Amino acid sequence: MTVREHDYEPVPGLPERLPAGEELVWQGAPDWRALARRAFHVRKVAAYFVLLLVWRAVVVVYDGAPLGDFVAAALWLVPMAVVACAILMLLAWATARSTIYTITTRRVVMRFGVALPMSINLPFTVVTDALLKPYPDGTGDIALKLGGEDRVSYLHMWPHVRRWYITNPQPMLRAIPDAASVAATLARTLRGEVEPVAVRPAGGIDEASVRSPRHLAAAG
Repeated sequence: MTVREHDYEPVPGLPERLPAGEELVWQGAPDWRALARRAFHVRKVAAYFVLLLVWRAVVVVYDGAPLGDFVAAALWLVPMAVVACAILMLLAWATARSTIYTITTRRVVMRFGVALPMSINLPFTVVTDALLKPYPDGTGDIALKLGGEDRVSYLHMWPHVRRWYITNPQPMLRAIPDAASVAATLARTLRGEVEPVAVRPAGGIDEASVRSPRHLAAAG
């Protein structure tokens, strides 16, 4: 597994040309709207400001204060809410724009980073399992479990990493459109064009399990 900054890309999303015998299977990027909702929590921030406005309205009514007090609070909170949500959406857009996920016949490559661009190579030999978490809008996240001594940095990888898995981070293809199709493509690639099979619940949400050839051999 290698990590490097990229100053020049002979192929978009790849730090170097693919060696002989390795082929490009799929490339894609996060959907910035889905990224804004789930990674940057723009809806939660907007809801927070709405709650502040509601709370202020209740206080004004309860205290019998003039309507002008509520208007003054709104004139202060609404612009702040707009600016905060706009910044988060801009960050999500910039993150999605600077990110390219690549699946080849031998590895997964993740190129990301707005201020400090980096590329990380994840050979199939270190990928022990992958989990698809789909969403109603058709996007989804594909987390990759790494085996052996291979580790990545949670802080360096964020938001392209599964949340809460801090001590043993799992790189994640995040907010990708048509996630089910991408997961099937990854499964066929990992398993030598064999269709994905197992589906199991994880954390209360059905996640399609994509196992590597090594895992399948161990399972018999």
